[in-house]
Amino acid sequence: MSKRRVVLLIPTLDRSGAEKQLTLLATRLPNDEFDVSVIALTRGGPLADDLAAHQIPLTVIGKRSKLDPFSFWRLRSELVRQRPDILHTWLFAANAYGRLCAGALPKARIVVSERCVDSWKAGWQLWLDRRLIARTDRMIGNSKSVVEFYRELGVPAEKLVSISNGIELPDVTAELQNEDRSSLLRELNLPTDAFVMGFVGRLAKQKRVEDLIWAVETLRQIRPQLHLVLVGDGPERTRLEAFCNHVGVTAHVRFLGHREDASRWMRLFDVFCLASSFEGMSNSVMEAMSHGKPVVASDIPANRELVVQGETGFLPKLTDTVGYMQFVRRLIDEPGLKEKMGLAGRERIQRNFGVQRMVDAYAQVYRDVLVGTNVRPSA
Repeated sequence: MSKRRVVLLIPTLDRSGAEKQLTLLATRLPNDEFDVSVIALTRGGPLADDLAAHQIPLTVIGKRSKLDPFSFWRLRSELVRQRPDILHTWLFAANAYGRLCAGALPKARIVVSERCVDSWKAGWQLWLDRRLIARTDRMIGNSKSVVEFYRELGVPAEKLVSISNGIELPDVTAELQNEDRSSLLRELNLPTDAFVMGFVGRLAKQKRVEDLIWAVETLRQIRPQLHLVLVGDGPERTRLEAFCNHVGVTAHVRFLGHREDASRWMRLFDVFCLASSFEGMSNSVMEAMSHGKPVVASDIPANRELVVQGETGFLPKLTDTVGYMQFVRRLIDEPGLKEKMGLAGRERIQRNFGVQRMVDAYAQVYRDVLVGTNVRPSA
């Protein structure tokens, strides 16, 4: 049987959650069954090197604005040239442009990936999503909450599939041998007895980073060894830095900005914290758990799919800064608790969120849409 051509379309190849998942999928799909290529709608990025190492062809379209008709026609021409059996799009811009090009691909099956409970979308974006449902053979959400969001938007249940993110389990023993925690503390000018709350992600409003800052400001009064390390950048950074200065907690908070070596800083954290008001399935939470870190995350549906309350971490109510403070205090004060929860979290990732499980689930969706069978159970 001849191989099926799969084109994966995404805005960029930056080192972010959806982009990492696409790269894992592209480089691990069975190459005796699928012929894979990638199109970046706007620009490439650091993950392009991973594709090149696996000889995955990459085309960059170079979209320059939200509504770029020249890029639309370049993308349409490229898709006609490649003639995919499956066009699999990721994130809003690629989902929109890809489905709008579908008329030029009468034989292609269109698979769409949605990565978040997209309550941020403007009315015109939700309108466009609804209009493009007819051009969608399958829509894949990376959590049950994402699938439910799009079901309520009007996507038929038979088109919806939930496939959790996959993550590779790091060798934490090797990491500790390569660089010990004390050197990371010195690099940030933190005391040797520091207890570090960590965050990795975009500094955007939905992440509610100010809730973590408030928790540190309150708890440091009685646990002065507590510090917060924020890895990431975004539109809220200037405001958050001013907020830290205003409440007098600047000495206990470090802003590291965008880092290509974000996983390196996971080794420093005693606990990973996420206060988001909405998520899809947080890659940062999964990475923290894979590194054996307990997680304190907002009690929203997507986080409940990852964090088991009282077993792998804690789930304070959304906006409950006192809850964050109380749970972090427990991890500071109760000997062995953070290690116990971290180990349980790492085992949960290994058991339920492996990369091969994720790749197998996507491959099965491709097979199903190619033969026109009904949607299979969520993976």
